[in-house]
Amino acid sequence: MTITLEEPRRASKVATIFGWILALPPVGLMLMSAYFKLARVPMAVEGFQKAGYADSAILYIGIAEVACVILYLIPQTAVLGVILMTGYLGGAANHHVRSQETEFIVPILLGVVAWLGLYLRDRRIRQLVPIRKM
Repeated sequence: MTITLEEPRRASKVATIFGWILALPPVGLMLMSAYFKLARVPMAVEGFQKAGYADSAILYIGIAEVACVILYLIPQTAVLGVILMTGYLGGAANHHVRSQETEFIVPILLGVVAWLGLYLRDRRIRQLVPIRKM
């Protein structure tokens, strides 16, 4: 038995442009967060110490954020990038919940927006999760 998937329609230019626009908030906030870590901004260092992380962890986590963003922005690796970004943001949401902070919704929303942006600009994702008319 062979299953064939029909080729999804090419996204309109408007959808593609809107997909790239939706990519800006998660990319911008993750790069800003990575900058705070890599530049060892006192607020970020204090937050890490308060959470019980080793001082050396801040560098590696900042590098991981930048790597996720780079992979997300390259069309050929965008799916891997959004999967890794979602994992990272899930960990951030978990940290906020465990710390009893109300900001836990921000990483969740960023993950949703990142996936929506990729859905609009990448036909492979639309093929995996098609929206069908009733």
